[in-house]
Amino acid sequence: MRTVEGRVTVADVDAFVETLRAVGDDHDCAVQAFDAAYVAGRPHLETAVRHANRAFDRGENVARDRAVEILLYAAGRRQIRRALEMGVVEGETDAVIVVDGGAESAAIRELRPLVDERDTLDALDEPALTDFFDVSDAERAATDASLTDLVRERVALLDVEK
Repeated sequence: MRTVEGRVTVADVDAFVETLRAVGDDHDCAVQAFDAAYVAGRPHLETAVRHANRAFDRGENVARDRAVEILLYAAGRRQIRRALEMGVVEGETDAVIVVDGGAESAAIRELRPLVDERDTLDALDEPALTDFFDVSDAERAATDASLTDLVRERVALLDVEK
């Protein structure tokens, strides 16, 4: 798994997603974009990719497309419509684009012009994450686990909920 991170300007979400899909198809990769506010760091995305790939390997995937399966795991949800809330929206958004499998380096080179590159994975938006992943104050007070760990737990629990 590799990432491109930074600010993206999206005029049309459907056209942007189609561009990502075309790059993925051209380079035999899964390519998925996330609003960085809903990403709890690199470990969150690595966990989602690992679980999505394992689901495909076992024939237990929910989505037909591996990029969508990655989105479902990253969101900790089985409903595609709800998981899409993690995606980019029209306008300017700090984003993380995940590229996994195939010719990752070639895909990254093709995606770079779409992104004003800057670090987005290290700045956790705690209010957005706690709201999106339903992490309560009581849950956080009951554990020494980091917010990233709690989000990764929700990714892993998706396998249990199948």
